[in-house]
Amino acid sequence: MTDNLEICPHCGSDACYVVENSPTIKTYSCFGCGFTTNSLMKDGEEFFEQQLMRLPELYKDVMYTDENGLNWMPTTISLPQQGMVFYNGTTKENAKWAAVLAIEVKEEEKEKYPIKGQPGEYHKWRMDMTNMKEFEMREFMDALTFIGVLPE
Repeated sequence: MTDNLEICPHCGSDACYVVENSPTIKTYSCFGCGFTTNSLMKDGEEFFEQQLMRLPELYKDVMYTDENGLNWMPTTISLPQQGMVFYNGTTKENAKWAAVLAIEVKEEEKEKYPIKGQPGEYHKWRMDMTNMKEFEMREFMDALTFIGVLPE
């Protein structure tokens, strides 16, 4: 397995991290624009078609197809004890990166946050949407810094 940095075909930044997961699959994650793809994200590929059925309309609207036929879409980063970064908006025109910090679930609120499939178990952290901060398209790394993934 190898990895390296390349120029992102979506935004042109030099912060596109490429991981060769196997001889046939590469994953591309751009920290410049926050978009991601992999070798299976091409029209006609079963994996891509399954993703299309699950994606929110906003992600379909902002999807970008590069010169190699790879379809790029926004990344979602969710770290239970730190926070979450996701693409948020009602239309392509008003969408921005959103970042929220995780907070500990209070003992008296724990029953509101059950762990699915694990009766009697509860999440210890939750995303606090009241502290949501928005970032422009090219500020994906700033959003990651907000939740503590990258240093200030």
